[in-house]
Amino acid sequence: MPICGRDNVHDDFRSGRQSVITDDMAASVEEKIFENRRFTISTLSNNFPEVSMSVLYKIVPEKLNFKKLCSCWDPKLLTEDHKNKRFECSLNFLTRYNEEGDAMLSRIVTGDEMWVSHVTPESKQQSMGWRHTHSPLRVKAKQTLSQRKIMASVFWDRHGVLLLDFMQRRTTINAVAYGQTLRKLRRTIQNKRRGMLTEGILLLHDNARPQT
Repeated sequence: MPICGRDNVHDDFRSGRQSVITDDMAASVEEKIFENRRFTISTLSNNFPEVSMSVLYKIVPEKLNFKKLCSCWDPKLLTEDHKNKRFECSLNFLTRYNEEGDAMLSRIVTGDEMWVSHVTPESKQQSMGWRHTHSPLRVKAKQTLSQRKIMASVFWDRHGVLLLDFMQRRTTINAVAYGQTLRKLRRTIQNKRRGMLTEGILLLHDNARPQT
């Protein structure tokens, strides 16, 4: 039905925020991203008042293929000496591999420690389940990690886990305790990997400061 004398059902052209993505617009947005990679779409829209936020949501992840990721945690910031030492060890590893081949990989035993909680609650993601629109909403009480925990040392090679050793409560890993663990590891290798001790073991251990 005509309204106010109109006989055209299509929208007339009107000024407003841009809804068409152009290459120049995408290039300008990308330039702002490089200036501050921690931006949010809301703060980015302040620099482009003529562009709607819905268009920015299309430009950043779809047009420019950007993903917002967290920084990778590093246990510690390495000094130049640490970096040089790691480079030296890596170069030595590659040299030995070129000389010995895959046989060297079979001699590597890796060890590490971790805290193990007595009770590990189910995560929110683990409790997810498929449901219909009218299915009742499941309610889950929020739980925290158990305060009771124990230190575990684990050693493995390319074939699987060799040893899982739990520390006594109220004890810490020192040279004496580490020596006892290595003796257990030696007996385990004798039983599980015949001939491995004769060939020689390359022990790779992370967080080895208390042991050395």
